[in-house]
Amino acid sequence: MSFISSLSGKSVVVFGAGVTGQPTIEFLNSKSAKTILVDEKLTSPDISNDLSNVDLDKIDFAVVSPGWKVDNPLILELTRAGVSIISEIDLAWRVKQEIRPQQKWLALTGTNGKTTAVQMAEAMLVADGQNAVACGNIGITAIEAVINSEAEILILELSSFQLEWSVEAQFVSVAILNIAEDHIDWHGSFDNYANAKFKITNNAETVILNALDSAIVRRAKNLTHPIIWFSLETPKPHQLGLVENLIVDRAFISDEAEALFELSDINPAVPHNVLNAMAAAGLARSVGSRAESIAQALRSFKLDHHRLEIVAERNGVIWIDDSKATNPHAAMAALNSQLKSIWIAGGLAKGATMDELVKSCSSRIKAAILIGSDGPLIASALAENAPEIPIHHVNEYSDSLDLMNKVVAVAAGLAVSGDTVLLAPACASMDQFKNYSERGQLFAQAVKGLLNE
Repeated sequence: MSFISSLSGKSVVVFGAGVTGQPTIEFLNSKSAKTILVDEKLTSPDISNDLSNVDLDKIDFAVVSPGWKVDNPLILELTRAGVSIISEIDLAWRVKQEIRPQQKWLALTGTNGKTTAVQMAEAMLVADGQNAVACGNIGITAIEAVINSEAEILILELSSFQLEWSVEAQFVSVAILNIAEDHIDWHGSFDNYANAKFKITNNAETVILNALDSAIVRRAKNLTHPIIWFSLETPKPHQLGLVENLIVDRAFISDEAEALFELSDINPAVPHNVLNAMAAAGLARSVGSRAESIAQALRSFKLDHHRLEIVAERNGVIWIDDSKATNPHAAMAALNSQLKSIWIAGGLAKGATMDELVKSCSSRIKAAILIGSDGPLIASALAENAPEIPIHHVNEYSDSLDLMNKVVAVAAGLAVSGDTVLLAPACASMDQFKNYSERGQLFAQAVKGLLNE
């Protein structure tokens, strides 16, 4: 009997009632499975907060959404009862194997730039005339992409949370952009986090890696897969690299080399975004995309909102929203993209440290405006490593918009022509905002209010 046919009458626990859990439940119910939705944080007649009313002997298997820890008491309870637990990615893979056996899967992970690179890869493949869809940790879930689209190629953005649980899905090629401190509070250590990221390589035919990232280079020594390296240096065989103003492929062609695109095709052409484009191009080339299609896609590609997004320019001052910089590595890239910034930072650090960020970027920080629960953590790093940088705290406010209005007012008092005011928090947002998107939107609203735009 096929996996899909076998679902009828099966009892399945689904952990997580959010963006991933709901499509999983809908699919299982459509196949006449008996589903039990479990979420510790939500209260609803359709959702259980625990397994107290569940006969574990009658559970056939469970599907876990991203973010559930392996040692969660409810997970352990099912494990002790001998219940098989699979990820939502592996569920989608099993379904794909039956209904779309010819569909190819590509995947990408990293601490920063995942969404941008996956969107770039999708654009490159579409420009090449291939039916491709980006999914996973972006837009639609993997199960939705499998059952609701006719895509011949899926490009999956995968987080460390998803990779922690996934073991079955297989990929034509995978890419790792970078690995830096993030979600340490969840994984317990940087090594655990990095190892989760590297799980993406386990079932890949080809692995595409950033040669400029020391954490990646160190761990890649244990791989037995064919590796395609990409960097901003002149490429050797089996590499993508930079030659003057050209990104050149010496990995996916039979000839000596082929130019894929020019630096001027990328906007903004800052180093980390060039590396995003190179990783995306590697994925696209692994399934046959032509160079002209890759260049065409990049020329019309625009970054997502809240990613180095210019909110306003007035009197020689540029106001930039990079609210999506939710960890030190992302904030470092944002700060390094500007010559001199009034830096707005703070929020929830998720266990990350700020010393390396401050040491690396101190010459580019004119002043720091700090907010949020871990604003003091950043202040300590500044005091220790760059005591010459003025620090301004904004701690008193009535609501999230009032907070941003006050932050922007402080920044306006500091900024002169030639400065950039940069929101690149290096932290998550949930202590003061609904999410990074709201944080960026309120920043833009406050700036435009100040400038009467």
